[in-house]
Amino acid sequence: MTDQTDFLTQISAALAARARSARSSVVAIQLSEQRHVSGTLWRPDAVVTTEQALPRRQEFQIALPGGSRAAARVAGRDPATNIAVLRIPEQAASPPMSIAQAETGALALAFGADGSGEVTARLGIVNLAGPEWHSTAGGRIDRRIVLDIRIGREEEGGPVLDCEGACLGMSTFGPRGKVLVIPSQTVDRIAPTLLKEGRIPRGWLGVALQPVAVPEPFQGQAGQASGLMVMSIADGGPAAKAGIMAGDIVLALNGTPVRKLRRTASHLGSESIGRNADLQVIRAGSVLSLQVTIEARPAE
Repeated sequence: MTDQTDFLTQISAALAARARSARSSVVAIQLSEQRHVSGTLWRPDAVVTTEQALPRRQEFQIALPGGSRAAARVAGRDPATNIAVLRIPEQAASPPMSIAQAETGALALAFGADGSGEVTARLGIVNLAGPEWHSTAGGRIDRRIVLDIRIGREEEGGPVLDCEGACLGMSTFGPRGKVLVIPSQTVDRIAPTLLKEGRIPRGWLGVALQPVAVPEPFQGQAGQASGLMVMSIADGGPAAKAGIMAGDIVLALNGTPVRKLRRTASHLGSESIGRNADLQVIRAGSVLSLQVTIEARPAE
């Protein structure tokens, strides 16, 4: 019994030590008088947080480690990777956290902040550590990390650490309330561009697409039972210039079958801008091939 008690005491002490070390990296971003979301001090003058939780305004008040408050301004936001960066008055630099490699079944500690900036902690495990993936908006996320853990809405955006104190990334909510991690590698790749440019340029076709069934007579020729129907076309956009019409059913992009919006978005990263893309479409009973020059998505 004594050995078991000693073991639990050691675990408890180790978890408390991790919370103390995370305290200097967590902030509270005030959304209203009653609501806040957490953020991670990414560098002494910048905080990263989850883009989907931030209202569409530029100025916020934040509670910093130690209880002081400061004004913060949005430097940039990227809905495709769900990352936003806020500039803050420069703080004393906290010790840099090493980057952790997620492993299914490993312990994970998700930290957030209460309204005054005090650190909160949640313990769970990594439910899934998969390969890179693309969001429906075309953002490339370096790994799919899903946590078996519950966090409060106000804790979203805080850092997630492994049991050794290395950083897995930033917590966020995914579909059906699952807790995901935006990996540290993704944050480190996206945040510098947001600080410099305010946005991440991505490719754009200028169409609204909807998954549909491919008409039976074309399924054998197309080799697929579903595609994406063009529902609307942006005036003067790439699709309009290429002669794409509403009602066309897109079968393939650059030879790759497209059945879901996510697959199409994965072809429209920053590197695609200015390149030609071959779209195979069904129109009026025929299969056509159309060339589209991908452009940068207009700023919102």
